[in-house]
Amino acid sequence: MTCTERKKIIFVDDQVSNLMIGRNVLSSDYDVFTVPSGKKMFELMEKISPDLILLDVEMPEMDGYETIKKLKTIPGTDGLPVIFLTAKTDADSELQGLELGAIDYITKPFSPPLLLKRIEVHLLLLDQRRQLETQKEQLEQYNTNLEGIVAEKTKTILELQNAVLETVAELVEARDDVTGGHIERTQSYLKILFEGLSETGVYKDQIKDWDVDIVVQSAQLHDVGKISVNENILNKPGRLTEEEFEEIKKHTTIGGRIIEHIQERTSDHEFLDFTKAMAVSHHERWDGTGYPHGLRGTEIPLEGRLMAIVDVYDALVSERPYKKAFTHDEAVSIIRDGSGSQFDPTLVELFLAEQGKFYERAKEISPCKSFLA
Repeated sequence: MTCTERKKIIFVDDQVSNLMIGRNVLSSDYDVFTVPSGKKMFELMEKISPDLILLDVEMPEMDGYETIKKLKTIPGTDGLPVIFLTAKTDADSELQGLELGAIDYITKPFSPPLLLKRIEVHLLLLDQRRQLETQKEQLEQYNTNLEGIVAEKTKTILELQNAVLETVAELVEARDDVTGGHIERTQSYLKILFEGLSETGVYKDQIKDWDVDIVVQSAQLHDVGKISVNENILNKPGRLTEEEFEEIKKHTTIGGRIIEHIQERTSDHEFLDFTKAMAVSHHERWDGTGYPHGLRGTEIPLEGRLMAIVDVYDALVSERPYKKAFTHDEAVSIIRDGSGSQFDPTLVELFLAEQGKFYERAKEISPCKSFLA
């Protein structure tokens, strides 16, 4: 931990053995307070202010869902991170928890190193959010005529906002061991395509008001819905069953719901509009056979059609437990063959024209160099 003051964590579970395990795992880094019920948690919160709560879902009298509902009615707890711990693994239960305000959902029995890492990431987010709020309060105190100071502070806030987004994206990526670095790489490839659009005038009416930095930044959360997908499915080394694939497919609609949840709490939707379009539609196909809505052709948002190409390219040239990396030329051939069926033909032509830039960028940032063969 980099902070000098130890963070306080309340661990709520009706099983004494789980409380003992949690205390042993966390006490070296945090001040841990264990309680056996939601009622005891609220009594304890009259005496201390926790930085994070680990909350068991399945408890007698007041379960985790009822507990978080009551918690959210208490003034000052809106930003308090709550992580659900449960033996339930179905997506509906996870989605219910996230919609009630939980920030994460960890299945039991949990892995101690993974639990520590997830807590570390969420507390980092908490610190960054508090810093952002402090920066905002300080900014509001400045005289509106001090344009130079305002501009500098605005830049600081945008940088901090991007750091928060990167942390959220890293949290999602940390659950999927096989796609490390995927977000950074797809952002780089997306920027190449976007710059190509600007230079060639392709889809110029649609992108004339787009800010390239905002578009690229928004791509960080295109897979945010994976936070609700079971880790065993995300990290499965072999071929997915039909049922597992259906679970994976839900990450698009769940991602859309998560972003809508954020939109309800903010007035500036430009960034989130791009993010939502990518999250929901990047697995749609030009011929209408994709998911989740079976959109066809230009019914698919342009953001999703762009992301589809860079997402597939990165998947092809990256090594996975279930496949070797394709070469750059093989990846280009596959995307060319998908023109008019999987991908927007106009964007495929643009990709083919820019493929050299993809290759050079991939050499710089790819975790697997075998694609160069």
